[in-house]
Amino acid sequence: MTRTPEPPPAHVRAAFGARDAEPELIDGGPAWRCGDATIRPAPKPAEATWIAKTLDGLNVPNLRVGRPLRSTDGRYVVGGWSATKFLAGRAEPRHDEVISVAQRLHQATAGLPRPRFLDTRTDVFAVADRKAWGEEDVPLDAELGGRLFDLLMETRKPLDLKPQVVHGDLFGNVLFAGNAPPAVIDFTAYWRPAEWAAAVIAVDAVAWGGADAGLFQRWSHLDEWTQVLVRATLFRLAVHALHPLSTPASFAGLERAAHHLTDML
Repeated sequence: MTRTPEPPPAHVRAAFGARDAEPELIDGGPAWRCGDATIRPAPKPAEATWIAKTLDGLNVPNLRVGRPLRSTDGRYVVGGWSATKFLAGRAEPRHDEVISVAQRLHQATAGLPRPRFLDTRTDVFAVADRKAWGEEDVPLDAELGGRLFDLLMETRKPLDLKPQVVHGDLFGNVLFAGNAPPAVIDFTAYWRPAEWAAAVIAVDAVAWGGADAGLFQRWSHLDEWTQVLVRATLFRLAVHALHPLSTPASFAGLERAAHHLTDML
């Protein structure tokens, strides 16, 4: 049984101006709605502060961005928690629109410098990212993605695309609410081409979001699309093979997406 996340303590809620708000878990967590604030764990203060400062100054046409909230004494992180203004909406299977959101967002982030904290990341996703780009060598569980990773690696070719700050986990993190502009929640930073970030969305959508394989074809006008799809699929295969909660059942969708990709190669 999955353990319910712990809500932000009273002193944290008070620091972000939500002293009397009853915490409401958002979509299983780990974020909590506390009145007009969304409060989430921030175990890496340097990264959380970078995200807050970046989102605070980011203006993207036709896009709502979760603006960070400062504490009563001016901090972005209090006791391992950070907060943003609550954004209404929910994730919907509007996969092409999510990729369009990524395009607009990454035009706005194109000029940002490379964050220093990327060099110190050692979580599963960071290791898998470096593995997919040939920057780190770690063993992968063969049955949970490693075997398919090795096969797909043989199709990888050099890329000539410019890296930049991108949100590398937009699938499920774009909210829709009626006629309001789409909303981007949180920000998982990577230093990769914008086309790769779009490809990650496409792979996630085909693997787990019910998207048709035609999604891969509809965005083939993007530069070096097939090869960024290869990198994105390698990334997700490596994550799956390394993640302690992965199962053969969760691998089925990713395997299907990989097979659709190989049909394009």
